[in-house]
Amino acid sequence: MNPLRRVLSLSLLTAALASTGLAYAADFETRTVKFPSASNKGHPQVQGVEKFAELMAKKTNGKFKVQAFPGGALGPDLQTVSAMQGGTVEMTVMNASLLAGVAKEMAIFDFPFLFNNTKEADAVSDGPVGQKLLDKLQEKGLVGLAYWDLGYRQVHTGKKPIAKADDFKGMKMRVIPTPIYVDFMKSLGASPVPMAFTETYTALEQGAIDGMTNPLLNILDSKFDEVSKYLTITNHMYTPQAVVVSKKFWDKLTPAEQKLMREAAQETAVYQRKVARDEAAKVLAEIKRKGMTVFELPPEEIAKLRERSKPVIDKYTNELGPIVGEMYAAVDKARKTK
Repeated sequence: MNPLRRVLSLSLLTAALASTGLAYAADFETRTVKFPSASNKGHPQVQGVEKFAELMAKKTNGKFKVQAFPGGALGPDLQTVSAMQGGTVEMTVMNASLLAGVAKEMAIFDFPFLFNNTKEADAVSDGPVGQKLLDKLQEKGLVGLAYWDLGYRQVHTGKKPIAKADDFKGMKMRVIPTPIYVDFMKSLGASPVPMAFTETYTALEQGAIDGMTNPLLNILDSKFDEVSKYLTITNHMYTPQAVVVSKKFWDKLTPAEQKLMREAAQETAVYQRKVARDEAAKVLAEIKRKGMTVFELPPEEIAKLRERSKPVIDKYTNELGPIVGEMYAAVDKARKTK
């Protein structure tokens, strides 16, 4: 090919690519997306929201403006769900099990001791069972995009430590407002107190509750170390964080916009999980430095908690139906995968 023809060919190719890019950019309209979360700025949950906002802005040439509202600024999680169903809030991220009121099968994520480690949790959440659960949200006005991380739940208390399984007896323990969590605490002998997360600091401070459960990330983020003397490592529950969009908003998007939002949420999941897990290890060291007494339940005490929670699992296995068998099969497959 002579030099002139080569230059002309390259010019035509460049023009074709540019026109394709313009056509692609034209698929995106200017959008504003309100994205609230319960955690405070700096928390890995909020870092996920900010990363998602950055990706969406970059991939749409600034046309998608995702606004973070951390610290429960737009209300508690369940209030946000109602707002999304009504179309006044576009997105949120929350404990997947909190969506059990929308799709009962989501309660499976509250099964005690379901996952042995986060590798299993990621494999199941990102696989067919995790997707099937997200798909169940659509008929109730929500669209699930991905799962992020908040970590395993531990126990922190104000006046009395949990040093063995029997120490739960008689304790007033805040629980996330889901039926399985209420029954789980009852099975341990505790008195469960369902309560919105945003109300818990004051409840601990005033003695309305004796303790609560939280991932490590939440303890320092919400300053629970100021109102809790004791932390007990139990790893009794791992609940992925569901990233959810209002279907009313979703249905206004073009297929290209929908595809991009889903991909950005899943791309963010890789980043957010690493940030969350790296930060959790640092938080545990900081909790000890700040003076909380940390207990790690020995295997025999964990075995007692597992045994006492079995009737709860049996009860909800009957209520939730086939998804339970599918979940345990997926966990077993993940467990066997090297």
